[in-house]
Amino acid sequence: MRPLALSDVRVLERGDQPATSAGTLDRSARPGSEADAKLPATNGDEEPQGINIYARMGAPLPALPPEPEYKGPVDEAYGAFQRGFFLTAVDKALPRAQLGDPAAQTLLAELMDRGLGIKKDLKGAAFWYGQAAAGGDPAAMFKYALLLMEGRTVPRDKAKADEYMRKAADAGNGSAQFNWAQTLVADNPGQKGLSAALPYYEKAAEQGIADAQYAVAQIYESLKDLPEDKRKKARYWLDRAARAGFDTAQLDIGIWLVNGIAGDRNYEEGFRWLKISANRGNVVAQNRLSHLYINALGTRPDPVEAAKWYVLSRRAGLKDPALEDFYLGLTDEEQKQAIDAANKFRRS
Repeated sequence: MRPLALSDVRVLERGDQPATSAGTLDRSARPGSEADAKLPATNGDEEPQGINIYARMGAPLPALPPEPEYKGPVDEAYGAFQRGFFLTAVDKALPRAQLGDPAAQTLLAELMDRGLGIKKDLKGAAFWYGQAAAGGDPAAMFKYALLLMEGRTVPRDKAKADEYMRKAADAGNGSAQFNWAQTLVADNPGQKGLSAALPYYEKAAEQGIADAQYAVAQIYESLKDLPEDKRKKARYWLDRAARAGFDTAQLDIGIWLVNGIAGDRNYEEGFRWLKISANRGNVVAQNRLSHLYINALGTRPDPVEAAKWYVLSRRAGLKDPALEDFYLGLTDEEQKQAIDAANKFRRS
């Protein structure tokens, strides 16, 4: 059996290609992930072309200080909604919505959209979202912008969708901030779009939007001419997104820690994150974990465990000639143990 050399493992790529050169773990996109995100290289004259992120998750934030006692008017409609009294919420919201109250219109739209306390009515919900958006409610502007982009219950109108999304973002809606940043990147390819989008990504990241945290990390690490204090926080934001359960962030933070990207190398922590991602079914993490077991980076050497993870990634279609060579060098008993372990694997 020929053990892999360190040069084989330290180039574990994120994509489908086998490891071939020493020094870094490649972070190219891989198929089949929960959230496929990509930032092209910024070396030479090439500019980053944008970020495409699809999974949305919130991140846990530090505990807030106790709020002062609220002595203002009570919103009975929202109070009923929060307690699950949906019929009461409809009864309380409808008269106010008809009188032009944007908050009540938004609540009524949500109840109609979800069929809570009232028959599900997507067109009716779209109408009330539109009314509330025109009245300046940030949540409604975000929802109505999405409807305008989809073009199913209301006519598609990109210009109007962009206007409402921008207004909702500027009003502080975290989801709108992330989506408006995505729009800026899509409409302005290259460094210009990323620079324009970054403030909105940052605001959404502060509100706990995990894919915005991931985007901020990638931009801080990759974009030219950023202040050093921001570049130093790239790993912080990637760690936040990983802790929120963001699939791609968990893979990348493991790679960054093993490679020493945006901070010092930490093989033990890198191994831990890659194992979390592998246990969740991330095929690339399973493949890279195999390399770490073989070369005892962040863990003790374990040929059977290494072979198990390789078998799992190979079954998913990720080829790796170096790992195949390692696997064929195992004894028949070790191969059998690895296959048995792979067959018993269940995503956690």
